[in-house]
Amino acid sequence: MSRIRELAGGGRAVEVEPERLARFLERFVDDHGGALATRAEPWQVDVVTADGWIASMPLPFGPFAGPTGQRAGLAVDDLVDHLLAARTIGLLLVRLGGYSVGIARAGIVLSSKTGSRLVHGRSAAGGQSQQRFARRREGQVRMALRAAADAAAGVLLPRAAELDAIVLGGDSAALRTVTADPRLIGLRERMQPRILAIAEPRRAVLDDAARRARCVEVQLVKRSQGG
Repeated sequence: MSRIRELAGGGRAVEVEPERLARFLERFVDDHGGALATRAEPWQVDVVTADGWIASMPLPFGPFAGPTGQRAGLAVDDLVDHLLAARTIGLLLVRLGGYSVGIARAGIVLSSKTGSRLVHGRSAAGGQSQQRFARRREGQVRMALRAAADAAAGVLLPRAAELDAIVLGGDSAALRTVTADPRLIGLRERMQPRILAIAEPRRAVLDDAARRARCVEVQLVKRSQGG
């Protein structure tokens, strides 16, 4: 089932597998009077319909290797080829108290490590009790994120030369801390800008993220909404 989220300025975003993308876009343009043009840029491809809708696709694993510029109608064969290219991908999923790290190819996890650490929720108490609780929680957070960074280094670094990209998922603040670890500095340029929204990291969540990492997020907006 495709994942759908509402966009803040209106419209919706749909995660679409590479194998389904051409048909998905064909149905979309048929529902909106046909395609006027396809615009390809190094980091984004847009399909514009006759009634003013746009299917905007921020490009994963860019820059785009196909021809750029504008072409008439629906022209996404090069985009599909780009998305279908075989890639070895690192996965780094982090939320407070849990992590899952893996290596995947063609949507299949080849190796991984998943773990969790206790992090208490915030206390509503006041005074010295709250201060002690806050200090204890800060220590738990540091240990949890250090464990996630240790796992990332242990799983990703030995195979760093094979990785075409790294896909992140989870809590953005936790990910900023983990990816700032000096051991991971050589991997940062391969980290994709998109952060997958995930549940608490578990092995099943990692398997799902490996499949989702291949998808392109198609953002469907009316021209007046998309600018």
